[in-house]
Amino acid sequence: MLEGKAVVGETDMRQTMQQVALDVAAKALDFFDITEATEIARFIKKEFDRAYGSGWQCIVGTDFGSFVTHCSGCFIYFCIGSLAILLFRGSAATEPDPHPFSALETLKA
Repeated sequence: MLEGKAVVGETDMRQTMQQVALDVAAKALDFFDITEATEIARFIKKEFDRAYGSGWQCIVGTDFGSFVTHCSGCFIYFCIGSLAILLFRGSAATEPDPHPFSALETLKA
């Protein structure tokens, strides 16, 4: 595992779920090398799908940006050493937008 303690950047998870996320990440880092970001992400995602139901997404790396929509109480971003981990349960819009391109049409006018 990477030396150092996990540092939580942003989260809206309950404390118990946060601890599970940190524990699962530590376990993933015991199984995989830090260079195997995709395998680490797959491991964490599958563990959370199993424990909390499907729909979890996980991004792992040393340099990435993101802007995501997530279910309330299901988001955490943390770092262990130089490795950043973003874990969230995706959220779909409740109703489809009947005019998805209306904002673009307004810009053209």
